[in-house]
Amino acid sequence: MRKTSKLAVLCAAIAIPASALAAVSVGETVGTSDEEIRAKLEAAGYMVDEIEREDGEIEVEASLDGRSFEIEIAPDSGIVVEMELEDEEDERDDD
Repeated sequence: MRKTSKLAVLCAAIAIPASALAAVSVGETVGTSDEEIRAKLEAAGYMVDEIEREDGEIEVEASLDGRSFEIEIAPDSGIVVEMELEDEEDERDDD
């Protein structure tokens, strides 16, 4: 029985971080305040670079696993309405 409980603890320790790092997707609610958005994205493993509000939209620049994303959030509901993987080729062409 002792071996079983150690195994259960080990499995739980592995499963919790894996679920905490589930990527955010379109349709998911992340919040409407900068604090809510940052907390939700960082809990999912993203590094938030910038949150800006313009033209009635919330746009977030964030990265996950070495890839950069632009995430558009509806300001009234906090729902992710669009996610765009930033193309490094395009960013280099802009320089």
